[in-house]
Amino acid sequence: MSDLRKTSVQELLRSTDLDREVLVKGWVRTRRGNKYVQFIAVNDGSGFNSIQVVANAEQFPEEKLKADGVENGAAIAVRGRLVASQGKGQSVEIQAEEITVYGSADPTTYPLQKKGHSLEFLREIAHLRPRTNTFGAVLRIRHAMSFAIHKYFNDHGYFYIHTPIITGSDAEGAGQMFRVTTLSDTKPPLNEAGEVDYTADFFGKATNLTVSGQLEGEVAAMALGKVYTFGPTFRAENSNTARHLAEFWMIEPEVAFNDLQDNMDLAEDFLRSLVRYALEHCPDDLQFLNDQYDKELLNRLQFVVDNEFKRLTYTEAVEILKSAKQKFEFPVDWGTDLQSEHERYLVEKHFKKPVILTNYPKDIKAFYMKLDEDGRTVRAMDVLFPGIGEIIGGSQREEDMQKLTQRMQEMHVPEEDLWWYLDTRRYGSAPHAGFGLGFERLILFITGMANIRDVIPFPRFPKSAEF
Repeated sequence: MSDLRKTSVQELLRSTDLDREVLVKGWVRTRRGNKYVQFIAVNDGSGFNSIQVVANAEQFPEEKLKADGVENGAAIAVRGRLVASQGKGQSVEIQAEEITVYGSADPTTYPLQKKGHSLEFLREIAHLRPRTNTFGAVLRIRHAMSFAIHKYFNDHGYFYIHTPIITGSDAEGAGQMFRVTTLSDTKPPLNEAGEVDYTADFFGKATNLTVSGQLEGEVAAMALGKVYTFGPTFRAENSNTARHLAEFWMIEPEVAFNDLQDNMDLAEDFLRSLVRYALEHCPDDLQFLNDQYDKELLNRLQFVVDNEFKRLTYTEAVEILKSAKQKFEFPVDWGTDLQSEHERYLVEKHFKKPVILTNYPKDIKAFYMKLDEDGRTVRAMDVLFPGIGEIIGGSQREEDMQKLTQRMQEMHVPEEDLWWYLDTRRYGSAPHAGFGLGFERLILFITGMANIRDVIPFPRFPKSAEF
């Protein structure tokens, strides 16, 4: 190879500067041809489309390419001339002058030698599945959505807050948390009651992996006004469904002086902005996923961009569901938590647009949500999307110290563990609101994938932490 600097595949595919020497480096997706010419598709991950390398058989006979290891999966460098393509499907191609193999992939053992592998099989080789068209598309979209989230909040004057991964509190009160400890797993120290003595642990108390950065986000919002978190969260729920992970990422904005109405406005504008960004910046990857996995994907994404969200109370939703002609697997009554089938009915069949439900019964929501004047409901909100159900959950927070402590007592949330959280109500308390968006649920919706394990690079779920 000469001193020529490499150019990305996507940059070459967009280029109109032809008949020049170029250098591309990537992985072989396919090689085909005859005794006169070989066609090598090279992809470097910079985009969905590969570039075609044309190798004249006089200089690159098929036997030599095979002997050198130019097979599917091999990492190669190609120096040649960028010219107008003579075939269909691409505007340019490279006439090869020199091919170097960095790393071969034995065609007898390489698991991705053929197309059409099931998603279940690819989960078993999660370390190789990013090389497929499907997971290359998903991961590029995941990156684009990460960037779009940070861009949205930065453009709207929010500050990015890093909240703890190790915590001594359970924000949700669910108790399904991973314990973090340095104590012996065979002979931990015990107290007089015969229980594990966590005062001897690293932090001097029992600690866990966080399920949410919300409470710490509230602390920051009481000083900076508008903040958001975007980080990993963990839940030790022994669930093997297509919608649950043990390790996942959450986006959680918190805004001082916002009420429930402001919170809904933010959630709607935020989600529509993200979907619009995906449509504008990931057209090739989305088109592939639409064609291969979900023929309604692009229509569904455009549906969210084009439609204002319908807003109604939980009580109104229950009445609609109870009078629906459709039979549900789970019965609906006031005071019960809505299931995915109920949420999707409201979105897909009744209103035919995204829905925001508000004012849920206090008994099925968290302690920190602001109590309504009726004493029965709280200023909660859930955003419901087609095909997925709930995608955002949030609320106006309870800023009144007396009401907050009363709710904590009712729900058996220990005040001594959250004394610092209560201090935010003692000193300069203010109305505020926020929500949580599960990043993987967003990517499920954006990509049209059916299983949440297929939208995160290395999924963590019960009995699986291999890669």
